[in-house]
Amino acid sequence: MTAVLMSSNGPAEVINARRTESLDAPNILKLVGPSTEPQFGLVNVVNLIEKAVLAVTLNNDKEQILAHSAFFDYPNVPEVDPATWQEWLNTYYDCEKCTPLNTLFMHYFAAKQEFSHGSAREIIRTVFNAVPDIHFLYLIVPNGIFPEPALADIFKPLEKKFGAKPLEKYSIFVCHRHDHAPVLFVRKARVEDHDDLTPIFNRQSDMLKTTYGDYFLAELIESQDEDNHAIIVETEGNAVGFMSISRSINLDLLSRCFELGPFHGLRKPHPEDVLVPPTPPPTAEQPVTADDHEGSQHGPDKPMSRSSSISSKKGDGTIPTPATTVRPGSGSKTTPAGTLPSTLSTPAQPKPGTSASGVESTDVKIQSKLSDVHMASVASLMSEHEDAESVRSTGSKKSESLVSAQGDTDVTPAVPEPSPIPEPALPTPRFDPVYHGESNGFTIQLFCIDEKYEMRSLDFLPMAFSLFPDKEFCILTMPHMVPEFPLLQSFVRVTPKCPSILAQELYVFNRCGLLQSFEVRPACTTDEQGVQDLIQHVDNKEGLMTDLRQFNKARRDPDGTPIQAFVATCLNQVVGVAITRQEEDIEYIRSHYNIEDFIYFNHHRRDEHGHLHHLALNPIFQHQTKHLMKEVLRQAHFTCLYYPVYPPYASEEVRKKHSLVTSLNYMVPVRGRRQIIYPVDQLKGNAPSERILKEKEKYALSHMNRKLTLEPKVTINARVVVVGASDIGMAFLETLAFCPHLRFNNLVLIAPNGLPGELAPDAVRAKFLSMSHCYTQDQLSQVSLRSWVNVVQAKMVAINRGSKYVKVAGGARVPYDHLILCTGQQYQTSCPTGAEVSTKLVTNASLPQSPNSYYKGRVPKNVFTVNDEYDACRVVKWINKYFLNSEGKAIIYGSSLDAYSAVQSLLDIGLPGSRICFIKPPLKYSVTCFNNAKVEEMVHEAIAAEGVQMFEGYYLAQWNDGKGGEELYCASFTCDTKPLKLECSAFFCFNNKAVDYDTFKAINDSCLVFDGKLVIDANFHTNDLAIRGAGPLTKFQRKYHADQWSHANFNSKEVGSALASTMLRLFDPTLETDTSPPIEPVPLIPIYLEAKVKGADLPGGLRYLHFGKPSLDTPLEADMAQLDYGRVLLTGDKEGSSQDYFRLHINQYSNIQTVTCLSRKSVDTSNLLCLYNLHERFLNNLVSRFDEGLITDLYSFFRETWSLAVFHDRFLDFRQEIRELLVQRPAVNVAALEEKVRQLIDQDLQLEKKERKYLEEEFETSGNKRSLETRLLSFLSYNYYHLPMYAKPGMV
Repeated sequence: MTAVLMSSNGPAEVINARRTESLDAPNILKLVGPSTEPQFGLVNVVNLIEKAVLAVTLNNDKEQILAHSAFFDYPNVPEVDPATWQEWLNTYYDCEKCTPLNTLFMHYFAAKQEFSHGSAREIIRTVFNAVPDIHFLYLIVPNGIFPEPALADIFKPLEKKFGAKPLEKYSIFVCHRHDHAPVLFVRKARVEDHDDLTPIFNRQSDMLKTTYGDYFLAELIESQDEDNHAIIVETEGNAVGFMSISRSINLDLLSRCFELGPFHGLRKPHPEDVLVPPTPPPTAEQPVTADDHEGSQHGPDKPMSRSSSISSKKGDGTIPTPATTVRPGSGSKTTPAGTLPSTLSTPAQPKPGTSASGVESTDVKIQSKLSDVHMASVASLMSEHEDAESVRSTGSKKSESLVSAQGDTDVTPAVPEPSPIPEPALPTPRFDPVYHGESNGFTIQLFCIDEKYEMRSLDFLPMAFSLFPDKEFCILTMPHMVPEFPLLQSFVRVTPKCPSILAQELYVFNRCGLLQSFEVRPACTTDEQGVQDLIQHVDNKEGLMTDLRQFNKARRDPDGTPIQAFVATCLNQVVGVAITRQEEDIEYIRSHYNIEDFIYFNHHRRDEHGHLHHLALNPIFQHQTKHLMKEVLRQAHFTCLYYPVYPPYASEEVRKKHSLVTSLNYMVPVRGRRQIIYPVDQLKGNAPSERILKEKEKYALSHMNRKLTLEPKVTINARVVVVGASDIGMAFLETLAFCPHLRFNNLVLIAPNGLPGELAPDAVRAKFLSMSHCYTQDQLSQVSLRSWVNVVQAKMVAINRGSKYVKVAGGARVPYDHLILCTGQQYQTSCPTGAEVSTKLVTNASLPQSPNSYYKGRVPKNVFTVNDEYDACRVVKWINKYFLNSEGKAIIYGSSLDAYSAVQSLLDIGLPGSRICFIKPPLKYSVTCFNNAKVEEMVHEAIAAEGVQMFEGYYLAQWNDGKGGEELYCASFTCDTKPLKLECSAFFCFNNKAVDYDTFKAINDSCLVFDGKLVIDANFHTNDLAIRGAGPLTKFQRKYHADQWSHANFNSKEVGSALASTMLRLFDPTLETDTSPPIEPVPLIPIYLEAKVKGADLPGGLRYLHFGKPSLDTPLEADMAQLDYGRVLLTGDKEGSSQDYFRLHINQYSNIQTVTCLSRKSVDTSNLLCLYNLHERFLNNLVSRFDEGLITDLYSFFRETWSLAVFHDRFLDFRQEIRELLVQRPAVNVAALEEKVRQLIDQDLQLEKKERKYLEEEFETSGNKRSLETRLLSFLSYNYYHLPMYAKPGMV
């Protein structure tokens, strides 16, 4: 918010009002005047900023701070309990209208003397505009102290209550909204308002004028009748806003595209409403054998149902109680959304391929994001044969919604039975209520308001509801790409039937939202029935009610942990409930999650951290969610709340402690922290505490603190669809979902197997394929993308660029505004060359067809390709069930690192080495997957020691001697000499990776440029600006002359984050917005800096890890022949050595560029990855020590305790601080140390001894050395909970 501020002595300043940051504290202290401390006392400004619900700073165009003020939701009186300030205030003053919802207290104000009057007025105006619910601001000062003149002009003494005794120690002053940002006057529109309103419309858009002419507004106002009204808001006699409302609504269309169940279908109750499904006839249970569970991680999804009731009659004082959503899955929990009058039952199971009504359906499986589950029980896709515009009565049309929404922390993804030909899993049918009542709402057809008054948009609604006294809902739709405006902050977004084909978002506001009697208070025994009604169909209602009863009984758990329970009421009816405990694991949270991205930890006492267990709020009050959490923080005396979301495979003991809160969208997700792998046996008493080291079930953490309770998120409704659950796709979605100030409502992932990391950990399955180390199982648990992303578990088969939708297998359509293609490449079933090895001698030189083509016919049922953990799960289950205890050999065909890893996985399952044959085709290029002769030799020796037969240089010639068949029993191969024929009972293809055929066809048929791969530019754009691509699926345009380079050469996580950064420029208001693709001054491909990593578990129990600088695949010997290669440090490479192999490549700049490890012991992967691009001097003078013979084993060297600080996740930030310290000038006319180094290097790259000595002296005398030591000690001290093994000053 920008304004012009006049000073008392004349000059004016253009100022900007913004939220205060903790970094502003030093400049705020400069504003302190002689009256500041007497009024507000001696305060810690950082602590004040940290705990204020709203802190406002005014700065000029030079970023100089002119004024600051901090506001709290309780008075700055130490004797008054923040939870009970209303009672205290009402004892002395007549202020019954003041509630926590509409009142704030000024705790601090400081301003430049000459701007103090203007600054105070501007801050007050900013507060009233930023928080529309606020009507009263209070200032409390000690008796005998009068507010400084700038505040005295604004705050007036509060009138004492008649007959009350005077307040002894304090004086209270009040500021009213109507004096600064009054509620706008609303009336019916008149034709003469046209002249005032037209400029407002034209400033925002000329579309209406172009379409309907110059006088469309006057004509619209004139056409008012009992069904259509036009109202305006005015100030000082001028109309500044316009709203056209109508009772005409296409409810059939809305019910087909949105989840209207929580709002009773936006219809009035009717006796013929069908709210519960018919009771199914009893069916005999099928016996389950032990074999069916073998290797299986999950059971089938259960059917679900939903009922709803809104029986609010006008004037009866009853709050509507929308439907409760019920989610499938054994032991699953349910989100409360209101009360229901009837009992839910399980819907009848229709035949496969039909809907609940018995009509054929083409729906696919959808996993709805957890943050929306409280607003919808299911999600669905429309069939390609249906048009939303032709939707008719819900009573006669079929239900197209069949898909289970995953509800709570115990969502269980289905793993289909292994099958030689994968078949799509049948979705679970659901019941959709049928409503016959008349419409219960009116719609906003046209709305516009002057930007100066847009925060008062809600002032329209009381008048709007008065014009339709028989309606309970106000409805508004808007295109996905239109930014959310202030009016919608009080509306409830209705969850689309994921994904909805209607290119609109639907928002709803209930008449009860106008009530100002929304109150939060501690729960009591009499609330139990109201809470039970609110959550009566929640699966975990027992846990919630148990906690509530325990609170009412003892206020604490049997183990002594305090419990706090609060209810939200409106008109004395319970509409919400929240239950918290004190956070007992705050040390673990601080050490494992980046909560310090949001708080200054040292300014929060241990008992100010709270743990949220349950929070449920009636959907019509969703806009009050942050107020509810603010009140919980205030009344519980917390400053922070934490809420965990556990993965679907978490134990029942952990899950039963929480229900899925309805506030997830309003909290901020917190990133997990990489942990140091400690040599605990060496550290002994110097290891971190048990609270930090203890192993706990990993979870995703959401957070709320006092600063965030009045800070709205920017809502992005654009439909962003990602195809492919690759590392790039995960990194892209993570970057968007973890933007704390943005809320993406329509993130969709299309992937046949859904999100990775949803299966319970399994050592064999996890290591069946090699690892990129972009995401581990624990990291995926800490991200929990299922909380923020809707997942369509299907395969893309077509792209319609004109209509902007993706067609998936089954005929369903997924609309998009922005489409991201990152499917990568998959292993294909190798096609036999067809060489007749039984009748004549055939070699690789005379093959009938290419050995690199892939098979297009019906694949034998014992031929497998493994591309992800779900494929691995099916294979492991098949091996355990059909192959392990039978006879026959398994053939692994391929020379990739995955093939080696698969050999070890078969050995781990228990298959003898003698039953495994490893066939390696001839190399396409001269580089092997290891690109290291020593490593390859050691691995091959280990394979031979396990008894595995290995054949090199062979191409697949025939299956079953060319006779075909449903099952493979033998395979023939050719080489440069004699052919080979082997018995085969299982065949694994790890030879050819290529773009999936369906993906290729979808891309090619949509006329996207495909030149062997999807063609993109340096900014990820395809030839369609709405479609971007990334990963091994893509290649750069030929204009870059970099055909050998692609995203496959780089770190996938870095590429995904870079892709997200380009997208954020379209949505993030804090960034410079891209209205069109950026111009490339020079055609150069982007450079990515992070290491390319690969690792695997190999035969013989070998652990392999390799990472290095992104590069082309060139032979190691050729690289080492380069003059600027650097040098190599090796240990464990001697013949007969018992040491493990460790190769470390240091480039010409003494930075570590490549590391290769091959060990029979566990490798500290996360530690070693920190070595990349680190100067060897950081590593205890690594090179000089190695040359002196002091390092004989690099594994042991990097496990020594001195190195642990280097492995800390914030060490990179510390290095950056030091870099900035040396670059920064100590004074304006004094050169920085970096400048002096550059001056010397410009003269001669090789520094002489005297020049080095000069720089050392400059380093010491300029104060840089002391500053560096201070920063180092600060780094060790601040992170002491991770690094207690380092001595601090005063300890020695």
